[in-house]
Amino acid sequence: MGSCAVCGRSSDLIARAVGVCLDCLRSDPKSVEYALSTHRRERARIGLPPEPPRGEGIKCGLCDSECVIPEGGLGYCGIMMNDNGKLINLAGCPESGLLEYYYDPIPTNCVAHWFCPASTGIGYPKWSARKGSELGYYNLSVFYGACNLDCLFCQNWFFRDLTISKRPLVNFRELIEASLRRPVTCVCFFGGDPSPQVSNALLVANELMRMGKIMRICWEMNGHLNQRTMVAVLNSSLRSGGIVKFDLKAWNPSVYLALTGRDIGSVYENAKLALNLSLERPEVPLFTASTLLVPGYVDEEEVRMIARFIASINPDTPYSLLAFHPSYLMTDLPNTSRKHAMEAFRAAKDEGLTRVHIGNPWLLTREDYQSQ
Repeated sequence: MGSCAVCGRSSDLIARAVGVCLDCLRSDPKSVEYALSTHRRERARIGLPPEPPRGEGIKCGLCDSECVIPEGGLGYCGIMMNDNGKLINLAGCPESGLLEYYYDPIPTNCVAHWFCPASTGIGYPKWSARKGSELGYYNLSVFYGACNLDCLFCQNWFFRDLTISKRPLVNFRELIEASLRRPVTCVCFFGGDPSPQVSNALLVANELMRMGKIMRICWEMNGHLNQRTMVAVLNSSLRSGGIVKFDLKAWNPSVYLALTGRDIGSVYENAKLALNLSLERPEVPLFTASTLLVPGYVDEEEVRMIARFIASINPDTPYSLLAFHPSYLMTDLPNTSRKHAMEAFRAAKDEGLTRVHIGNPWLLTREDYQSQ
């Protein structure tokens, strides 16, 4: 059981890594410093910048962290570097990437599986190889080993091992060849996050789309990109029948900062771009969002505000609510309860969203939280 460093309340829904309760995060913006101290300490321990660098140096501009990288220093993502006054990507982008890849048989466990062409056949014959599920086909899953957030609950936390080691580096042509060795109809860029290596992903995407066959380009990302690059990402999926998924982690700025180590930045501006563009291709949703229901921090109110934002632009946008399980630095929290998930589900529906889905329900616990 954790205790809040601000109000003194004890609860099994207060994570030690955050240090404060949800009520204090919302009412006292200064309370977020307790969580930020955890971010800084852990990042320094593994050799990553404790926070986005500022001051003298070269401005990166790839994402919205707006790192100003000092001579010999790294950006917040850990792979952008100022090398003798020149900004370089240590992954060798765009020709190579710090990544791993594998074949994921269709239907996959992708967040978008419940409405995508691969699993359902929607958009056939333009966007899908079959009227139903593309059994016998594969998704080429490309996992990038860097991220421009520092989520305390990260459920792919092992990507940091790749960031620190800077290996393996994979040439983009290897990914193209991999797509030809098996019947691949979609590629998904995720991680970590594809944002720090987006130039590599876009190079691969453009090469794949030139093949003249069904090849959906999909992205699972946090939305922290500059606007020009985000437009290129969205267009790659729009033109190929693919889907862009944002993990909208929280609505309240203090909650977002506490959980991720970063300001919300341009995430919702980029989501607005995606939502407006999604109206151009209603037959296959271009954009989807998901939210991890972190007990004690991402509650019904956070979901309600996110859903209200989405519904105000395109109420038919698919929205997935994902069950949390203890991971990385938030192992002292319980799994999401069934009651928590249903309250969030009803809030999203009440705000006008027509397509709301509870993902990974097998992780939900039947017991409600005991101490609040």
